[in-house]
Amino acid sequence: MTSAASPVRTWHVGLSLIALSSVPLVAGMFRLTQLLSGGEITPGNARFFAAPTPVMMHIVSVGVFVVAGAFQFAPRFRQRHPRWHRAAGRVFIPCGLIVALSALWMTLFYPRAQNGSALLECLNLIFAVAMGASIVFGLAAIRRRDIVRHRAWMIRSYAIGLGAGTQALILIPWSIVFEAPGELSRALLMGGGWMVNAGIAEWLVHRGSPTYSLRI
Repeated sequence: MTSAASPVRTWHVGLSLIALSSVPLVAGMFRLTQLLSGGEITPGNARFFAAPTPVMMHIVSVGVFVVAGAFQFAPRFRQRHPRWHRAAGRVFIPCGLIVALSALWMTLFYPRAQNGSALLECLNLIFAVAMGASIVFGLAAIRRRDIVRHRAWMIRSYAIGLGAGTQALILIPWSIVFEAPGELSRALLMGGGWMVNAGIAEWLVHRGSPTYSLRI
């Protein structure tokens, strides 16, 4: 690959990661607008209107987390702007923790969604804890100047945070080709979205690609 093509490739990666989350981000912004403007309360959104703070914090934090994290996958950008990585990390880490903690709160204390299930709630709890733990481990690693483990844990946390985007890519075609999934199939499909991202994260961690890894 030529040096002229490399910036295009790395920017393409960052923008592709943001595009992956475009459906849940748009849905989240719609939900945020509803809550801020006092939209119509329905059986599907009543739980959010009853306690709007956690879901609002979740939506805003996810948006910042996705954007800040995506451009960590553009090495040339970081090389030209050496302060970017640390500045973005100071935003990425707290936003990621808010995403994980608000997901835990909503799973534990919100009434179950109409299309939810006990299995899906368990999966939400597992991956929220895994995301929060990955961020904490990554932060601890960089404080020890262990860049390799810091990179690995940050990749894992970002992969989990992107789960909603992969889930949309799975659920939408499934609903079009077959039918709207039931409680069990929805839980399995959403769990599959997280597992796909987790598998890709592990591949990136162990592959150590200079283009796709979170180099510092």
